[in-house]
Amino acid sequence: MLAITYAAALYGIDGFPVTVECTASRGLASFEIVGLPDAAVRESEKRIFTGAANCGFPLPDMETVVNLAPADRKKEGTALEMAILCALYKSCGVLGDECDLTKMCFIGEISFSGESRPVRGVLGMTLAAISAGKTE
Repeated sequence: MLAITYAAALYGIDGFPVTVECTASRGLASFEIVGLPDAAVRESEKRIFTGAANCGFPLPDMETVVNLAPADRKKEGTALEMAILCALYKSCGVLGDECDLTKMCFIGEISFSGESRPVRGVLGMTLAAISAGKTE
């Protein structure tokens, strides 16, 4: 099932909106992030899956692909983890259809305990989210 959430990233000090598209299907358990992620974004898999399991909401073993759009801009840091986690929950069916994520922008790092951690550059990312019409 395809799920879409929204986040923001930084280019210097300026933020830009990021669309997180996630698809999860039955098959051999795998996880891949595409769309020019840096090393910290690629490593987010461990934090997301461990944090989800440690807070009591483990993600099922599925074949999962996450696309970070726009694909031509590099995404750095850990600020996209909360948006990726929400997209994973939506695509796996943990969050139902009644949960509307289209007006929300998710920014935050996930700890191994499942807590949300602050990230740098939130002001620029928030301004980008507001410009993109995200109100929650």
